[in-house]
Amino acid sequence: MTEACPVLPQRGPVRPLGLARVSIAGGFWGGRQAVNAAATLAHCEEWMERLGWLANFDRVADGTTGPDRPGWPFSDSEVYKLLEALAWESGRTGDPEAEAAIKRLTARVARAQDQDGYLNTCFGHGEQAPRYSDLEGGHELYNLGHLMQAAVARVRTHGEDDLVRLARRAADHVCRTFGPGERAGICGHPEIEVGLAELGRALGEERYVEQARLFLDRRGHGTLRDIPLGRAYFQDDVPIREAAVWRGHAVRALYLTAAAVDVAVERGDDELLGAVERQWERSVARRTYITGGMGSRHQDEGFGEDWELPPDRAYCETCAGVASIMVSWRLYLATGDVRYTDLIERTLYNVIATSPSPDGRAFFYANPLHQRAPGRASDDGEVSPRAEGGTRAAWFDVSCCPTNVARTLASLECYLAAASDDGLQIHQYAPSTVRAELPDGRRVAVEVETGYPETGTVRVRIASDEAAPWTLALRVPAWAAGATLTEGGRTRPVDPGLVEVRRAFRAGEVVTLELPVRPRITWPDPRIDAVRGCVAVERGPEVLCAESVDLPHPGGLDALVIDPHSDPREDSGGARVRARLRPRAGTTADVGGGWSYLAARPDAAGDAAEWFEVPLRPYHSWAQRGPSSMRVWLPIHE
Repeated sequence: MTEACPVLPQRGPVRPLGLARVSIAGGFWGGRQAVNAAATLAHCEEWMERLGWLANFDRVADGTTGPDRPGWPFSDSEVYKLLEALAWESGRTGDPEAEAAIKRLTARVARAQDQDGYLNTCFGHGEQAPRYSDLEGGHELYNLGHLMQAAVARVRTHGEDDLVRLARRAADHVCRTFGPGERAGICGHPEIEVGLAELGRALGEERYVEQARLFLDRRGHGTLRDIPLGRAYFQDDVPIREAAVWRGHAVRALYLTAAAVDVAVERGDDELLGAVERQWERSVARRTYITGGMGSRHQDEGFGEDWELPPDRAYCETCAGVASIMVSWRLYLATGDVRYTDLIERTLYNVIATSPSPDGRAFFYANPLHQRAPGRASDDGEVSPRAEGGTRAAWFDVSCCPTNVARTLASLECYLAAASDDGLQIHQYAPSTVRAELPDGRRVAVEVETGYPETGTVRVRIASDEAAPWTLALRVPAWAAGATLTEGGRTRPVDPGLVEVRRAFRAGEVVTLELPVRPRITWPDPRIDAVRGCVAVERGPEVLCAESVDLPHPGGLDALVIDPHSDPREDSGGARVRARLRPRAGTTADVGGGWSYLAARPDAAGDAAEWFEVPLRPYHSWAQRGPSSMRVWLPIHE
């Protein structure tokens, strides 16, 4: 049985489990999947119809397209990401509306495909610029990469149909145009590589994987024209095998890395895989936010230097969170190292869950960790021209994040668990059922009961009878010091990592993992200048934050200091911390300004301020009660 999942490597220590093997039933993520299905998918299609992004395909087919085409050159990709989300949703639930939308959108896209397989609505038709005349910024190959990922979702959930066939024709065109001995070009935005590699796996087309490898090997040699942001912006400055860390545009870097893992696994290229592992390790240690967010610079939506992690100027694009999960999941499948699934959990709860509004019709594009002033309430009927604004917007001028969230939520089951040669591994906790067939033909199954992350109790009920021993493995997150495991009537402490129970199980037996989700204080590495003298508070996998709407003085967030020596107190899914407002007496603001730097410490009278308890809420819920100022990193009272 072919697994219906986004990533299906030919080899590795563990195997992914697809939609037919894993199902989520309610809870934190089940609720979000339901909103995604009921609201977000239609919301995305409605906006693309309204803005003419879908009509771009009709105009190419009808011969009426021209220089007045609406949307950025990459708007085609949003249609393809929506198609991917719909394919996963149809495969996950059998939703007839999703199935109808797939056929409706595929028919419109297919009419615009040229006879030789080329497919684009911005180049190559009428008075438009010629094909591939702007590889740096045209996104033609990038768009096709997303089409191929949509086709992967479709073929693995449904079988070969019109969507898969048009993606196959596009992939054949790319191989003919950019293959060995042909045009030695690459795309300014990596994505074609990961699309080709996975489509090659899904269709058994080795030449697609080979073309992905060729694109990877061409990058880093100055193949693209230089730009003011430099070639590092699109990772064309250093070959991927030689790079020490991720740099440049974060989404580009991460899509490229995901493809590198795919090719390394397919080719048995340990050198390439090792290079990616080293890049992940340094980038996560030095260039990643506590939320799992990546990208600290607005100017290029990119990575900063080591330890350059300002909370108020954090970009942390939602799409970079999606791409980070893509990379980490591939690395986990290739190595079996649970560090990768630890980061996936952090990113899911603090980036992916943060972006959509509760109704699934508004989104964060950027995810800063400090909002100095409340944002302006967005107009749900207008396109937001800015990626950052302090409130979720219904749609953006560059609206890559809504469709990326949609495809991630629709395929979320595929990132929860995996099968080893000897049993099951559960990595993300949600009310769910998980089934697998082991290489020797044994069938094992479990039901997971949990209120995670609200509670830390995870009950795994055995749902299959197998006389021979097999291994149930549960991930204990890196933050979960003090976790315990109960099985067979015995409770024992377990360390972070993968805890295994190997024996013959009987249906109805329960293994219980207790994770300590109580609030805890987290200190930053002192080399992160921007948050020196601050702490964060976390609860289980969730990062918490303070919001101005919870303070006794509306403008008091910038004066808030907390007592780091007092343990945070549990408070209905968040925490309460001992805090005071730093007095402002003696600052230049009190006397009309003039200079921001003083000869004496401005808050010397701080000891006279009264202590109180301030509530902290999960970061993913911020700005849901209206515009507010917010901060994750809280200054400490000395």
